Amino acid sequence: MLSAEDYLAGQVLLIDKPLHWTSFQVVNKLRYEIKKAFNLKKIKVGHAGTLDPLATGLLVLCTGKMTKQIDTFQGQIKEYTGTLVLGSTTPSFDLETEINETFPTSHISEELIKQTTKQFIGSIEQIPPVFSALKKDGKRLYEFARAGEDVEIKVRTVNISEFEIIKIKGLNIDFKVVCSKGTYIRSLVNDFGNALQSGAHLSALKRTKIGDFNVSNAETVEAFIKNLPSE
Repeated sequence: MLSAEDYLAGQVLLIDKPLHWTSFQVVNKLRYEIKKAFNLKKIKVGHAGTLDPLATGLLVLCTGKMTKQIDTFQGQIKEYTGTLVLGSTTPSFDLETEINETFPTSHISEELIKQTTKQFIGSIEQIPPVFSALKKDGKRLYEFARAGEDVEIKVRTVNISEFEIIKIKGLNIDFKVVCSKGTYIRSLVNDFGNALQSGAHLSALKRTKIGDFNVSNAETVEAFIKNLPSE
């Protein structure tokens, strides 16, 4: 069992983020539980890459002196698996908001779907979703979106090394993506729908890898807390 000194010296914690939790909620919960378990006044805890509340999977947390390595971990290649739905879009590009538009899908074949993924391999430009935690003029983009305010979002260049179709079931498509730091899978899905001359939104997402870290080695928030010393 790790000691207070171990956490202060620095640990890398692999957590499988639960659905509906923000990444900051996970950080705050674990910081609180570590402080309580070891009667610490303060300890640094941070995460190496945000996951949306509707995404699950690997969250890399650093404690103590290991927080200095957060930028290094954030810059590593990431892998995701997810499900997209063809024929409809939402303002947030996922299920955080309601469907706002529907599109024809009868022209879309399995072959067209698989061929279209090739357009997104390599260095591509994408616009982050307006419903995101990115900051502009000191405010989060989602604050502008929820207030109904228009905001200009800068295009960013990202790299997609893999975009694989795993399963097609009606309008639901399971996929895997391997990508660079800063890639928004929601934006990729929205752009993919446009490229198919239709629409698409993300219905499920799980981060499975960051660099050499794998979600198969991660533990739940509950399991982590259970393994801390109790009073």
